[in-house]
Amino acid sequence: MMKKRLFTPGPISVPEEVLLEMAKPIIHHRTPEFLEIAKQVVEDLKYFFQTKNDVFIIAGSGTAAMEAAVVNVLSPGEKALVISGGKFGERFVEILKAYQCNPIVIEPGWGNPVNIEEIEKLLQQNPDIKAVFATLVETSTGTSYDIEGIGKVVGKYPDRIFIVDAISGLGSVPCKTDQWNIDIVVSGSQKALSLPPGLSFISVSQKAWNIINTSSMPKYYLDLKKYKKSMEKFDFPFTMAVSLVSGLKKSLEKIKQDGIENLWNIHKKRAEAVRKAAIAMGLKIFSKSPSDAVTAIVLPEGIDGEKFCSDMRKQFGMSVAGGQDKLKGKVIRISHFGYQDEFDTIAVIAGIEIMLKKYGYKVELSSGVREAMNILFS
Repeated sequence: MMKKRLFTPGPISVPEEVLLEMAKPIIHHRTPEFLEIAKQVVEDLKYFFQTKNDVFIIAGSGTAAMEAAVVNVLSPGEKALVISGGKFGERFVEILKAYQCNPIVIEPGWGNPVNIEEIEKLLQQNPDIKAVFATLVETSTGTSYDIEGIGKVVGKYPDRIFIVDAISGLGSVPCKTDQWNIDIVVSGSQKALSLPPGLSFISVSQKAWNIINTSSMPKYYLDLKKYKKSMEKFDFPFTMAVSLVSGLKKSLEKIKQDGIENLWNIHKKRAEAVRKAAIAMGLKIFSKSPSDAVTAIVLPEGIDGEKFCSDMRKQFGMSVAGGQDKLKGKVIRISHFGYQDEFDTIAVIAGIEIMLKKYGYKVELSSGVREAMNILFS
């Protein structure tokens, strides 16, 4: 039987101890036993988020937390500045439009870093902008953004808040919520937390609460005031995904034990190994500001990325992600989070080498593997 290996940017492989924790008999979500678990999880999430602010758990994918960030902060007709350099920056724009808000969009281009001066200029020109939306790691392009730099700019304005989609980035790359003046951070369970999909998270600063209290946007399930009231007793306003929260407790225990900095360094090393291996194979990295969460590799001309991913999965049991939208068929994306180790990284590089050879691309077998090993075991 072929072993299956997940290198997609969510879902990801889940550690055995987390799976076993989730396999235990389910307990009722209103019992003191579960509320004690929730209390510990929330405290540990604050460490994971690098914040002293409120952190809430929502039963739903990361997009639920993205939507919560919009509907709780803004009122219909209000302006927001959005940095959109890929599919998930575009998602914020789509959510804003769905709720009849007016996004002002900065489009640096897919794979390009954003110009911080342009953000400051637009904030000065538009004093009615209420929030700035950015992405820590744009999953569709494998690009990291200068969140610290943007936070310094937005932090100058007491009446504007900074909202960051850190669904792919949190835990994979540094994100110092309080230190970087981030008012709202959203994330999801199926990335560096090494859990199945189904939970999203949102941290909220006092500055954000001041604005939330003025929002007239209709909301019900995603009303953060309900979550804040329930969290006074470490409870939830609606039925919580009990098994996932139990698995989350186990995952966070491991992260705290090893240290968040260690987690960042692990991702950095894996990402560097994959990038250097790709270059050794004669391939290009798509992003001009590559992230340590996921790497987008440009395939040689004439090789269809969708078929490449399908063949990798069928022949080697390895799931890598294809491109999205304008990158569909042109790139493959390899995540560096989840239940992976150095030998998994080497395995996926070897799989890419062999597949390229099968497709007729001239590559010296082991060229990428050798480069990766030098980094991973140095």
